[in-house]
Order: sequence, then C-alpha cells, then structure tokens
Amino acid sequence: MPRRFHQLDVFTAVPLEGNPLAVVHDAQGLDDERMAAFARWTNLSETTFLLPPTDPAADYRVRIFTPGGELPFAGHPTLGSCHAWLAAGGVPRAAGMVVQECGVGLVRIRRSGSRLAFAAPPLRRSGPLDEALVQRIAAGLGVARADVLQHQWVDNGPGWCAVMLRSAAQVLALRPDFAQLAELNLGVLGAQPPGHEARWEVRAFVPGLGVPEDPVTGSLNAGLAQWLIAAGLAPRSYVAAQGAALGRDGRVFVAQDGDAVWIGGDVARCIEGTVEL
Repeated sequence: MPRRFHQLDVFTAVPLEGNPLAVVHDAQGLDDERMAAFARWTNLSETTFLLPPTDPAADYRVRIFTPGGELPFAGHPTLGSCHAWLAAGGVPRAAGMVVQECGVGLVRIRRSGSRLAFAAPPLRRSGPLDEALVQRIAAGLGVARADVLQHQWVDNGPGWCAVMLRSAAQVLALRPDFAQLAELNLGVLGAQPPGHEARWEVRAFVPGLGVPEDPVTGSLNAGLAQWLIAAGLAPRSYVAAQGAALGRDGRVFVAQDGDAVWIGGDVARCIEGTVEL
C-alpha cells in the first residue's frame, strides 16, 4: 500500500546543507527485512519508520536504520522524525513537548519556534579510553599521539568514543584510514578560533555502519555535550559545526537546562510524497 514519505535535511534551515533523512509513515506491516532493504536502497545515513507507540507515555514509536543495520537511538533521525510526525498532523499529548519511543526508551523533544531539540539520553558508557585504543585511533586518523588532547567514551546507544584534537583546522584536514578504525564509531572535535560562531568543529566516522562519515550527528553531539559540560571543557550553552568536510554546513545547538542537556537543530523539508513498499 502507498505510505506517506518525507525526505528532510536536519541540522540546517537551508536544504542540502545538513544531514538528509528519509521517513516512512504508517510503517505497520513492514517486517525487519523490508525496512532494512529500504534503508540500504535510500543509502542515506539513516532511514526511519514511524509506528504507533507501545508505551502509553509516548506519542509515536520510531525504528532507525542505517544501510548497515538498526540503531537503538540516533539524533538527527529523532529531530527529523519528530518534524515529519508533526507535519503529518501529529498532536502531542503535552503541549510543546513530544515524547518519542525508540530502542533506548522514551526521548523528550521540545519545540522552540521552528527549532526542535531532544533531551540527551543517559550515557551507557563513559570514562577515558584505554591507551592502546587511543594510539590506534591516532594512527587511523594520521595524527601524532600528542595531538590527542582529551579522549572519552560518550556512548548513548550507537557506541560512540571521542577524541579532541588541537584545533578545528586539524579536524577538517583529517583523511582517516578507515581500515584501521574498522568497527569504531568515532567522534573527533577541535576548538574553533575565537570569534567563530561555533565553539567546536565535529566529525563523525562510522565505517562499520556503511557510512564512512556522517554529515551531522545528533547522538554524537549529545554524548560530547554531556562529557564536555560535565568536565568543564565547554560552557552550558554552545554551538557545534559539522559537515564542512563533506560540503555541508550543519549547526548543532547545545544547552544545559537543569539536569538535562538539550540538542537542537533546524529541519528543512526537501521531498514529500508516497512510497510503495
């Protein structure tokens, strides 16, 4: 049967400058194999499928697929799926707050004007990386071990680990050896120079998921924000830039409010129609 379909650009207000997402509405009746096959076919970082919630506290349920398999949580699919659900007439139970059900449980999403922001889920793993892994990452990135200023597990579902390099310029110059990074989901960040609109430049390398580099990554930025703010390495509110190395211009808006860290971004609608699966 025909199902409503959106293709969106997330973490940008300008189409074609963020991270694209495909969203299939009313996905009841599609089995795992069909969802996975469609995600491989779109060949985007993620494709999501909207379903009725199983938790009475949720407004909708989402399943998130990369070309390489299913994820329990991801950031740009969370914001994009929420945008698509609202655009299709979804009405949240609580005014101003949408509750998404996904593999990590319930995720809150709030609206501020046209911008959406999700509450970063708790980290499943934190703490510094072991030295052997840091050296492997440095070799895979083609930098000296001394260029890795900080490192940390920032895993909120996809398995993220992260390293901080000396500068945004060094981050943008990276040409990784993906064979050495293999199964890692790796985030790399470096500070922008004073006066830049963004505090950090971020890149995300996920070769094991069939996407060597993700253009703009909400889940990684969520984990990074929890680490950086808690460690005193970043203020409670900042902007991260991501995607320049891929010809994009994404912006991630981070703000800590009480105990919650909110990860925000704009969403641009690019394609709307129906898909037959």
